[in-house]
Amino acid sequence: MSVPDDKTRENPAENTPVPAHTEPEAASGTDTAHTSYEQTTDHDYDSHYHSDSSHDDPYTQQSYGVAPAGGESSTAVVPASSTSGGDGGTTPPPAGEEDDEEEDDGMLRMSFLEHLEELRKRIISALMGLGIAFGLSLIFADRMWKAVSEPAATALKALGYPATLKQLSPMDAFQVIYMKLPLLAAIFLSSPWVLWQVWSFVAPGLYKKERRFAAPVILSTAGLFVLGGLFAYFVAFRFGLEFLLGIGRDINVEPAINMVDYFDLFVNVTLGIGVVFELPIIIFFLALLRIVTAKFLIENSRYAILIIVIVAALITPTPDVFNLMLFSVPMVVLYFVGVFAAYLLQLRRDEKTFPWMSVLVILLSVFAVAGAVVWALVAKYGYKLVPYWPFLLR
Repeated sequence: MSVPDDKTRENPAENTPVPAHTEPEAASGTDTAHTSYEQTTDHDYDSHYHSDSSHDDPYTQQSYGVAPAGGESSTAVVPASSTSGGDGGTTPPPAGEEDDEEEDDGMLRMSFLEHLEELRKRIISALMGLGIAFGLSLIFADRMWKAVSEPAATALKALGYPATLKQLSPMDAFQVIYMKLPLLAAIFLSSPWVLWQVWSFVAPGLYKKERRFAAPVILSTAGLFVLGGLFAYFVAFRFGLEFLLGIGRDINVEPAINMVDYFDLFVNVTLGIGVVFELPIIIFFLALLRIVTAKFLIENSRYAILIIVIVAALITPTPDVFNLMLFSVPMVVLYFVGVFAAYLLQLRRDEKTFPWMSVLVILLSVFAVAGAVVWALVAKYGYKLVPYWPFLLR
C-alpha cells in the first residue's frame, strides 16, 4: 500500500480532477475544489441560459459558446456584421414581402365601430347633398312640372281631348309639384355626389391600383343613369303614353287623368329605365371580379339578347312591336357597350393597348355623315328638329 507524499497530502485538489457535471467528493472539501465547482456550474448555467434565450428571441445577433472546465472559450462571439450581410445592418426582407407591402400600401385597417362611424358620416354627407339639390330643384318646381306634364298634354291633344290633368284632392298639386317632383329631380342631380360617398366608403378596403377606377366609375354610372332618364322622357314615355290614352277612344271612353297617377307612372318609367341603363357598369364589375369575360359574353350574346327582349316586353307599357323594339334595342346596345368595357379591362390585364386613334377617326367620320344627312333633310327637304322621337318631322 503506497503512502502519499507530503505535497500530495498538503494540497490534494491540485492532482485530483473534478468532472464538469458531477459533484466533487466529500473528501475534497477544500476552498480550491469549491471554487472549481462553482466556476464549472456557472459556465453550465450561462451556456444553458444563452442557448434558451437564443431560441426565445429570433432577433438575437450574437452566439455564445460554452466554456470548458479549463476556462477557455471554445466558441468565439460572432459579431452582428457576420450575419447581416457584412455592412452591419439587418438582412433585407425577401422581394415577395416588399411586393406584399406595396400591395397593401394605402389600405386602412378599421375596427367595426370605426366602420359604423364612417358609414354614418357618408350617409349624412349623401343626405346633405340630396337636400341641397332638393332646395335648388324647389326653385324651379313650376317650370319642371310644365316639362313633366308636356308629354301628357301632347298625347291628349293628338287624340282630340282637352290637354289638361285633373286634381282630385286639395293636396295633390302641392304634394306632386312641390314635394315629389323636386325630390325626383334631386335624385338625378345629386347622383354623382351620392355615388362618390358610396365609393369613399368602399375605397379604404381597396388596393391603390383599384382606386384609380373611382373617377371613370362614378362619372359613367351617374352619366348612364341620367341618360336613361332622358331616354325615358324624350322617347319611351311619350310613345307609351299616347298608346295607353288612345285605347278606349273608339269605344266611348274619355280619359280623365289624375295628376298623381300620371306622375307615379312617370317616376316608374324614368327611374326604371335609368336603372336599366346601368347594364354596362354591372357587366364591367362582373368582369373585374373575373366572373365573366368578354369572350364568354360574345359567345353567349344570343341568350343575352333573348333575355333582354323578354325583359323589355315585361316593362314596355304597350304590346306593339314598335315600342318593344324601342325598349329592347337600346338595352342590346348597352349590353355590347358593357362587353366592350370588359374587353378593355382584359387588354389592360394583358398589358396591351387599344387603337383609340383609329376608332376615333371612324366615329368622327360616322358623325360627320349623319350631320350632313340631317342638314340636308332640314335645309332642303323641309324637315324640322323636335325634342322627341323621331326628332325630325316634315
